[in-house]
Amino acid sequence: MGAHYRHLWIEDRVEIQKLHEQKYSGAEIARRLGVDRSTISRELHRGSWQPEQDHANLRPYLRNKLDTRDPHERLYLAGQAQLQADTRAARSHQPYRMMWDRLVDWVISHLRKGWTPEEISGRLPIEFPHEPRMRTSVETLYAWIYHPNQQHRRLPEYLRRGQKKRRKRRGRRVHQQRIRWRVSIHDRPAVIEDRAEFGHWEADSVLGRGTGGLHTSVERTSRYLVARKIPEITAQATLEAQLGMFTAMPAHAARSVTADNGSEFASHYRLADTLGIPTYFADPYCAYQRGTNEHFNGRIRGYLPKRTSFADLDQAELDEYVNEINNRPRKILGWATPAEVFHELSSTQATPHCTST
Repeated sequence: MGAHYRHLWIEDRVEIQKLHEQKYSGAEIARRLGVDRSTISRELHRGSWQPEQDHANLRPYLRNKLDTRDPHERLYLAGQAQLQADTRAARSHQPYRMMWDRLVDWVISHLRKGWTPEEISGRLPIEFPHEPRMRTSVETLYAWIYHPNQQHRRLPEYLRRGQKKRRKRRGRRVHQQRIRWRVSIHDRPAVIEDRAEFGHWEADSVLGRGTGGLHTSVERTSRYLVARKIPEITAQATLEAQLGMFTAMPAHAARSVTADNGSEFASHYRLADTLGIPTYFADPYCAYQRGTNEHFNGRIRGYLPKRTSFADLDQAELDEYVNEINNRPRKILGWATPAEVFHELSSTQATPHCTST
C-alpha cells in the first residue's frame, strides 16, 4: 500500500532539493520522505523551471547553472517551490466570480440598499436572465465581502448585523408569563402550521431604550411585515396597535395570531371578542416556533439597533423602513417580494373587519 497523501512543507522541499541534486530517483526520494511517489513527481514538475527561460542577471548566485547558451535540465529550488506553493494556496479560495466589474457594481449598489447576499444572489437570474456572468452564489458573496482584499470597501457594514467577522446566529429567548385563557400553540389548527392558508400572523414586541417600543406582526404565508410604534410595552397599547392593524384588512387576511408569552399579550381575549381573531401562544423559551417574526425583528434591528431610543421615531419613518423590508425579494417566495404576495392574496374576498360594539 502506498503512503498517505500529505502536504509538503519547507523542510520537505529542502530535502527534495538535496536528494534531487544528488540524482536520486523520485521513488527513492518518496520513500525517504514517507510520501507517495506521485507527490514527488508533481512537486518536481510544478516547482522547477527551465534555466533557458530565466536571465542569469536575475539570479547571480546561480550564474554558472543559468548559462543559457545551451539547454539545461530543469532546476528545483526549495525556497522558490515553497513560495509558489504558498501563492497557489492563497489563490485557491479566492472568489473568482467577483472579478467581473459589472457584477461587482451591481452587488455593491444593492448591498448599500440593505439587500442581503441571499436576496442579491436570488434576484440576479431574474434581472439578467441571458447573462451567465451575472451570477454568484450566497457563499461566494459572503466570502468576497469578508475577504481581506475587500477590507477597504467596508462591505460588512452594509449587512443586516454589520459584523466584522462571520459568527453563529443565536436568537433571543422569550420569557414565561402567566396569561389568562392562554391557548397553546399545540392546539393551533394544522392549516396554520403548514402555512397553507393565508391570514395567520406571528406577533412580538421590539424594545427601545426607555419606555417606548414597537409592535410587529408578520403574515406567515406572504412574510408581510406590519409594525406600529407604541408608547410603552403594555397589554393595552399592544391591543390598540393590533386593532388598528387588523381592522383595515380584509377579514380573510387576519384569521389568527401566534405570540410569545410576554405580558403585553395579556389582552388577547379582547382581540378575539372584537374581531374574532384568536391568539395562540408559543412554548416558553421556544422562539423558533415563531421564527418568521423573530427573523423580521432582526431586519428591523438593522435600521433600529439595540439600545436605540424610539423617542424621535415617528410612524411615517417606521413605515419607510417596513416598506423597504416588504419590497425585498425572498427566496421562499420564489424571489417575489412579500408586498407583492400579500397584496395579491388579500385582493380577493376583500371584506373589511367589522368591529363589535
